[in-house]
Amino acid sequence: MSGISTVPFAEPPYLRGLPSPYYTESHRRFQKAAREFLYENLIKHAMEWEKEGTVPEHVFKDFCKANMLLPNLTAPLPVDWLKRLGIHDILGVKVEEWDYLHTGIYTDELARSGLSGPGGSLNAGFAFGIPPIIKYGSKELQEKFLPDLLTGRKRTCIAITEPDAGSDVANITTTATKSEDGKYYIINGNKKWITNGIWSEYSTMAVRTGGPGAAGLSLIVVPLKGYPGVSMQRLKVSGQVSGGTTYIELDDVKVPVENLIGREGEGMKFVMNNFNHERLTISVGVTRQARVALSTAFAYCMKREAFGKTLMDQPVVRHRLAKAGGELETMWAFVEQLLYQLANMPKDEADRQLGGVTALAKAKSAMVLNECAQCAVLLFGGAGFTKQGQGELAEAILRDVPGARIPGGSEDVLLDLSVRQLVKLYKAEEAKLGKSKI
Repeated sequence: MSGISTVPFAEPPYLRGLPSPYYTESHRRFQKAAREFLYENLIKHAMEWEKEGTVPEHVFKDFCKANMLLPNLTAPLPVDWLKRLGIHDILGVKVEEWDYLHTGIYTDELARSGLSGPGGSLNAGFAFGIPPIIKYGSKELQEKFLPDLLTGRKRTCIAITEPDAGSDVANITTTATKSEDGKYYIINGNKKWITNGIWSEYSTMAVRTGGPGAAGLSLIVVPLKGYPGVSMQRLKVSGQVSGGTTYIELDDVKVPVENLIGREGEGMKFVMNNFNHERLTISVGVTRQARVALSTAFAYCMKREAFGKTLMDQPVVRHRLAKAGGELETMWAFVEQLLYQLANMPKDEADRQLGGVTALAKAKSAMVLNECAQCAVLLFGGAGFTKQGQGELAEAILRDVPGARIPGGSEDVLLDLSVRQLVKLYKAEEAKLGKSKI
């Protein structure tokens, strides 16, 4: 359904009519329009498409016609480029008025089916593949790719992860060596777990152009589908089945040197900056998945009878729902706060202050999803262990949990990163204080 649910935990507080300092009339109008569009074009079909393993191709085109993949870009949007392409608004919101709270609303609504695969089959290129070209690409590179990518005439993805280098980005081994005439990079290596790769004409790819470690990394726009030397196959994964997870092999792939994003050796900086947006959007979407899991279980417990009373009449059931619900609402307050801060801080300052906190939010949101999904499955009992029937959604959400805890930086890596970043900020502030006393 596209209306506001009255089931406890099913909706963020601001949609239940509770006061909020964050949302303007623009945000609220967009939420209503986004819910209607997403329900008709994705949400009501999501379980069917997830079971089939693929979202129909026309859905991507339908979203692009409505400009409804542009919300996946970082905020503020690339206004000049969009207006050049005749794009002036997204469901009534002027592109120049778009902020991170609009982004958060979109990401929350996109995940309202409870399944990450259907939405993930559409948005990975816009969310993670295009932004580095906008932020760091030369004018020539932007002219070459952005008209097709921003309109959806061509698709792209982000290709960082490798079989032996997941969260350890600094040690990727895919190489890009210049040809003798200096006109091409010759790329060799493998990329794995690449969302949307199988459907993409291009990829924003991390490659090694220099020596070992982070300093040797660069980002290059690499042609994929049908390009000489590139072979791709879909991977069978336990969750996010319709997301198009792909294995890519690159064998002497010739790419023009003009496809380099920025300069050689800047790849690690670009990847880390790109991760902030990825982790933020994952946090929001994952929190909505947790909502769906917990509220679905709550509704079931109101009607399911056992031992002569409903499950909701059992204190142990209420206790389990309360524990998971507390985690859920705490997490939502966390991501709402982050969205507001990003909407009201200069970009450079936000990257400096919030990078570690965003990593923490992504890790914590996956823990909360795990708690809520496990709670839902246990309360559904045998129905929650079955891929059909009234517990099928809880079962599917639980299978999605590893897809929240691993991509975008695995949980343990991000927990460590968050504290290291906080220590770095602390030392910088202490140094400032020390100087001010002299």
